[in-house]
Amino acid sequence: MRETKGIMIVGVGGQGTLLASRILGHVLMGEGYDVKMSEVHGMSQRGGSVVTYVKYGDRVASPLVDEGEADYILAFERLEAARWLSYLKKDGKLILNDQRISPMPVITGAMEYPENIVEKIESRGANLISCDALAMALEAGNAKSVNVVLIGVLSALTEFPEDIWQKALEACVKPKFLELNKKAFAFGRDYALKNLK
Repeated sequence: MRETKGIMIVGVGGQGTLLASRILGHVLMGEGYDVKMSEVHGMSQRGGSVVTYVKYGDRVASPLVDEGEADYILAFERLEAARWLSYLKKDGKLILNDQRISPMPVITGAMEYPENIVEKIESRGANLISCDALAMALEAGNAKSVNVVLIGVLSALTEFPEDIWQKALEACVKPKFLELNKKAFAFGRDYALKNLK
């Protein structure tokens, strides 16, 4: 029996967390896993916190991932990485888009954006894979493809072959955006393969 694993995709509204979870779900179902997904919105339309839970195994009862249970966390932004860090397993991996997106209280001046977030995450012993996914997305042709860059990074850390991920992209991405997203995926995957060996 295959071990049940949990993945969390965390970001802010408008960053494409839903597409990322659909691509991931497509890969996992294609590999014969029972997959459960659940999306929790803050004020997603206004840049609020959004988290998607993805759990997979031979038989999965609930999509929810508890604290200390996530094998992977894909964090689309620094503050969201810090917010959800306690959910990462001891040997889990945190994939971070090293980008700062100010939440509403920071924008309105009610609070300040915390300093040294990445250093604080590292000091807690997290297995951190940090990348500038925004720069790679822009190089691919669109800032909105940060989500697919991060999926590309994740793909290099899993046992699932690259062609399964390519098929998932083809199934989940609109044809007019497919080439751009394939580029973004390739940038993320190559970054991980070069930097994590």
